[in-house]
Amino acid sequence: MEPIVDGPHAVGARVRQARTAAGVSLRATAQRIGVSAGTLSAIETGKTGVSVPRLRSLAAELGTTVAWLIGDQRTVGASTELRATRARPPRPTELPERGEPGPPVGGAPDSWREFPPLDIDPVLAAAIDSFVETGYHGATMRSIAARAGMSVPGVYHHYRDKQDLLVRALDLTMDELHRRVRAARLHGANGRERVTRVVEALALFHTHHRELAFIGASEMRSLNPADRHRITASRNEIQYLLDADIDAALAEANRSTAHARDAGRAIATMCTALPQWFRLDGPSSPEQIATTYAEFALGLLGLGD
Repeated sequence: MEPIVDGPHAVGARVRQARTAAGVSLRATAQRIGVSAGTLSAIETGKTGVSVPRLRSLAAELGTTVAWLIGDQRTVGASTELRATRARPPRPTELPERGEPGPPVGGAPDSWREFPPLDIDPVLAAAIDSFVETGYHGATMRSIAARAGMSVPGVYHHYRDKQDLLVRALDLTMDELHRRVRAARLHGANGRERVTRVVEALALFHTHHRELAFIGASEMRSLNPADRHRITASRNEIQYLLDADIDAALAEANRSTAHARDAGRAIATMCTALPQWFRLDGPSSPEQIATTYAEFALGLLGLGD
């Protein structure tokens, strides 16, 4: 028997209620489950859906159950009290202020170099393939359903519409980028090393997950205005981290920062352009590209050996 669940707005409201009852900030909760604060905010306001694995993480962190969060009517009546009232003391692990390296988000310290298969459902996987192959406007819910081996009503059971699928794909992209970039920065003892690690993390993501990265580069224009603004702000956060590390690296070397912002955009852009040409069966591996691009970045900054 399928659970009788509420829609994304009701689920988001329950997530917010559980978090408030647990006495944990949005930013701290987002870091604990490995997403950006913007993504968690979108979940709480019903602007984006939430996967079952992420619901499990939220339930575990907030001291409640997945059944309660989704409003499963078979079980919610039996336990309407949130176990989140047994709140744990807040952890001192909120995301760092702009420019400061923060603690790793999940996994081993070097997990940002590893790329296991992403935990995504068949519908979202089919949508990602469709968006890459035909573009957002060329894909339809019917073609996505056929690619996923599902009926069209079955797809609509999981996602509101095609826009919801695009938002989920871009939220997944930003979650991965934030997690990897912030973890990579911990491997840098100074500004120069942090620049190197951030560029490596960006290059690795844009080669290993080039389909997601391609959508992120080509379909921002297809987002509704609210989500486009939110995801753009999330992308800017990563740029600001790189900018801060560039400033630190130049200051350490007593170099001028007059063109630091231009250099930062050029470095980020060369990484985001990788999906346009990189192929896993090409002459260079993602790891080789990452090392080379880090050297390019240092050279552009006048910090090469």
